[in-house]
Amino acid sequence: MTDFKQLVVWQKSMELAQAVYSLSNLLPKNEAYGLSSQIRRCAVSIPSNISEGYGRKTRGEYLQFLSISSGSACELETQLVLLERIYGLDVGRELSSLVEVQKMLAVLQSKLRASKP
Repeated sequence: MTDFKQLVVWQKSMELAQAVYSLSNLLPKNEAYGLSSQIRRCAVSIPSNISEGYGRKTRGEYLQFLSISSGSACELETQLVLLERIYGLDVGRELSSLVEVQKMLAVLQSKLRASKP
């Protein structure tokens, strides 16, 4: 693979980030610097760290950035559940996409750990 943009996990996480941005627009204005800003940062962090890790020189660095992506995904999951609880928003589609991205990240990490140097 010659470009991180060919990674399905990157593509799916970009779609998720776009969906999260749309969802954040439904929040009240008083959340502009609170939960809205936080979910946007987490969502953007997932594909950003996938691409940054891909561009690093070693497999260990790549794995570290994929780990950061996974952490951001868990953080986003918590925040989406909060949106559902606090504002009653339907976040089912975003959570489903997020679970798919989390599984893909786990598979990519496993494959990188198992591959020969």
